[in-house]
Amino acid sequence: MAPGHVAYGLGAQYGLRITAETVAAWERGLALPSEYELTALAGVLWCAPGELLTAARTLREHRVARQLSPDELAGRLGMATSAYLRMEESGRWRGNERQSAALTEALGLTAAGFVTATGRDEELAELLRSAVTTRWQAYVKPVAKVVPVDRRLLQAVLEQLHSEYQALMVSTLSWSSTGGEREGATGDAGRAFLARIVPRFWQTAEK
Repeated sequence: MAPGHVAYGLGAQYGLRITAETVAAWERGLALPSEYELTALAGVLWCAPGELLTAARTLREHRVARQLSPDELAGRLGMATSAYLRMEESGRWRGNERQSAALTEALGLTAAGFVTATGRDEELAELLRSAVTTRWQAYVKPVAKVVPVDRRLLQAVLEQLHSEYQALMVSTLSWSSTGGEREGATGDAGRAFLARIVPRFWQTAEK
């Protein structure tokens, strides 16, 4: 179906005034349809809304992929629909531990998917950078509030990442004659390690 055909179907079946140019922009990822437009688009194309999403990242995208309305999801979480929608629209999750567990189950999220969908990737990165460069033990509890991972596993992962980072830093002290070059190289390695701390965290946690 050409964009013009899809636009016509949206108008004829759902009463939406969508141009062929808008449909083309959706296809190229230059614009995003609203939730109703996405549902209508799926109807015109005879598929599920989730099939039109490449890789869901936000709460809204995960919810739509599961074909849940805000009321349905809020009910499963035990919160008011208005409260849930505020978090969905802001991209910042404020639910408690029980609600977080319910959200993970309702949307079929992995631990990494939960962190991304709730807008906590940067918060996690900052906590992990601090954990590996200082005392990792002090960051077990703060990281546990962000990541739905077993506490014992979390402790083991933070300790391992801390050890790996410290090993990079200590190696500069054992270099003698070419210490300047070695220090610079190790400094670069340390910065690269910190830049990739979140994917490294998940790699270690999933072993």
